[in-house]
Amino acid sequence: MDDTQRLQYLQAMGIDVWVPRETAVEQSTVAEQGAASFQGAPTEERAADVADPVLQQWRQLEQEVAGCQLCPLAETRTQTVFGTGNRNADWLLIGEAPGQSEDQQGKPFVGKAGFLLTEMLRALGLSREDVFIANILKCRPPDNRDPKAGEVAACHPYLQRQIALIRPKIILAVGRVAAQQLLKTDAPLGRLRGSVHYLDKIPVVVVYHPAYLLRSPLDKRKAWNDLQMAGRLYRELQD
Repeated sequence: MDDTQRLQYLQAMGIDVWVPRETAVEQSTVAEQGAASFQGAPTEERAADVADPVLQQWRQLEQEVAGCQLCPLAETRTQTVFGTGNRNADWLLIGEAPGQSEDQQGKPFVGKAGFLLTEMLRALGLSREDVFIANILKCRPPDNRDPKAGEVAACHPYLQRQIALIRPKIILAVGRVAAQQLLKTDAPLGRLRGSVHYLDKIPVVVVYHPAYLLRSPLDKRKAWNDLQMAGRLYRELQD
């Protein structure tokens, strides 16, 4: 592990390391700059984007999710959380469902748990812009309870279409609920982590949810081992 990766790992493990404030500011403005750039783009450039069939599929899917009324969660959400990141990513991270902050901001994994997830990615040499992050559910369950079977069934086609469009090389199932739903099992997380599973021939590695790691910091060492295993697997897929 080089010095840069070690520094990133120390940050992810909760050890205080000073980071210039400008770094966070720059990251937070990337999406805004991208949106402003598109809004100001010439009409012919927009037409070229619309002509892209894959982009059309993404836009249609986003619109469907935004207006979804397939389950009762539509009545209690602030907004849907479609997912963010690189739509051509090799890495796809799938969590459980939006929490309160995600429901308010419309983005997956924000707040303290989101910051830790970002640092976990950095320990692998990745950023949020390198991966795509989605959830089993696109709407927040009341009181952050576990998803119900009907809710998962309603959202599953959306996630399937995202996976088909991204075509990731590796999936990280983040947390117990996501792992159980993706792998169609009721096995505990302790039995699922540490092994490579497969979803439609795509390798799946199960990792701890960052919210759990914030409550149980002693398990961060296990989390690092899981991330290292995922990194090794990805490198093998590249060979």
